Amino acid sequence: MESIESKEIRTESLDLSFGEILNLHRDGEIVIQPEYQRLFRWSMEQRSRLIESVLLRLPIPPIFLIEDKDGVLELIDGLQRTSSVLQFLDGSAVQQEDLVLEGCDILGEINGMKFDDFSTSVRLGFKRTPIRAIIIKKTGDDYVKYEMFKRLNTGGSLLSAQEIRNCSSRMISGGSDFYSELQRLSSLPNFKSATSRVPEPDLEKRADEELVLRYFAVRSYREGFKGNVRRWLDEFMEEVLFERSNAMSDTSEFEAFFDFIATNFGDAAFSRSRDGDAFGRLAPAYFEAVVGAVEGNFAQFEGKTPEALKSALSNIFEQSEFKAASGPGANSKEKMEIRIQLVRDALLAA
Repeated sequence: MESIESKEIRTESLDLSFGEILNLHRDGEIVIQPEYQRLFRWSMEQRSRLIESVLLRLPIPPIFLIEDKDGVLELIDGLQRTSSVLQFLDGSAVQQEDLVLEGCDILGEINGMKFDDFSTSVRLGFKRTPIRAIIIKKTGDDYVKYEMFKRLNTGGSLLSAQEIRNCSSRMISGGSDFYSELQRLSSLPNFKSATSRVPEPDLEKRADEELVLRYFAVRSYREGFKGNVRRWLDEFMEEVLFERSNAMSDTSEFEAFFDFIATNFGDAAFSRSRDGDAFGRLAPAYFEAVVGAVEGNFAQFEGKTPEALKSALSNIFEQSEFKAASGPGANSKEKMEIRIQLVRDALLAA
């Protein structure tokens, strides 16, 4: 049996003042705004109430950072708290306007004030306020660090499932390259065109990057689907990262698929249909059906016009058999295979 010691995470705990964190951030020694997270999920009132809590000397939960190979620290938990404090101290440090406090109810007199409006003694006291920082050392078991981040992401304004994947993948050797590839593929023009029906709030939570992952999971990991989409995508990513699966090593078919979709369907391939016209937002079950139906074999559709393909797809989407396999209760491998086969048959008959 593997020893408990081999799974231990090596950490260091220290107290950093808010002023120190600001200076380390300015010097590039702490990365406060990782590119895989939205900087602010909190409202102005939530940010202001945190500042009020600091001024009242209420305890603030610790932050967690991970040390990279160069010794630079990257914030992995506590982003909202830390970025709110930095915006208060110096908005330019996080590319924001200086925080003007609002919604504070215990210290109501501070509403409308900025950092520079306070007295020297209050400003110095705020900058010297310590917060416990737990640093995860660059050595240690990748899988344990990965699981640790997933478990840390509790409370407050939660990250989306894909944001957690993006962050936790950084705990693993090679995870940064994995995430960079997700970003690259999600920014391809034809992918963006074909998936443009994803709502903006969902894009802010990295729904486009999740669709990239879902594409490869449909192509290579359908057998792992047990009805829970989040777990399915988590397990697929873990197989790629920990088992060194080559399921995402060749992206040429991904690019060819979205070229085919954008050329023949525009933005209408993954949405519900009414009277032959697509409407509404992108539906993940429809996305899975089309991805699975085409299977990278574009030769089978040679000679078929975009008009015929689009008509065949919209027609099958409107059929009761397809709706039964993609509506409520459709999260099963059996129903996924049914809707894939229905779309494949419809497109081949176009």
